[in-house]
Amino acid sequence: MVSSQFGEDFQAIDLPDYREKPLAEMRAAADAFYENIRKRHTVREFSDRPVPRDIIEKCILAAGTAPNGANHQPWHFSAISNPEMKSKIRVAAEEEERTFYEGRAGEEWLEALKPIGTDADKPFLETAPWLIAIFGQRRSVGVDGKNYKNYYVPESVSIATGFLLMALHEAGLATLTHTPNPMGFLTEICERPKTDKPYILLVAGYPAADAKIPMHATQKKPLPAISTFFE
Repeated sequence: MVSSQFGEDFQAIDLPDYREKPLAEMRAAADAFYENIRKRHTVREFSDRPVPRDIIEKCILAAGTAPNGANHQPWHFSAISNPEMKSKIRVAAEEEERTFYEGRAGEEWLEALKPIGTDADKPFLETAPWLIAIFGQRRSVGVDGKNYKNYYVPESVSIATGFLLMALHEAGLATLTHTPNPMGFLTEICERPKTDKPYILLVAGYPAADAKIPMHATQKKPLPAISTFFE
């Protein structure tokens, strides 16, 4: 925890790092980013090929630069490669998933999931080299030892998760956002305080050599369906 996060008066500094780009370069950069990110696909079949820890560390650091409420940075990333922990997580997650698919989800939700082809069996939780449990912190402790309330926690964690997904994709890894419900077991397994809420279990690694994705997942809404411009 850095001291400047809490209890500091406003101090302004000059904007660092920003570099304005010519319009042609802006368009080229926007096009290149779109072409790159559109190649990210959610994968459910992973290789057990190891991924060095330093790559995951750098991607988490990238996630930590995300905008957030009052700069409290209300997130924690538990990166797990330990086989025993992954096994415990799989057992707990599949227990919740079986309840989900056996009726808790409701007919409409299960119908919506049919084109995705998912079920309660989650072998990727043990096969993939890394699981990253993403927690939102309702409260944080500053260097002064005081307990502070955090703000806009769901929004902040969601943005940071997006940054993490992009960083992992840029590094050349496949990802899956897994959200068993409820996820309280992650708090216990990852030894997080009760004030931390698990939001997403992110699976990261190399895709299996024969990995498949559902055709349905490639169908993205066009620009007019997802945006409105007022000029």
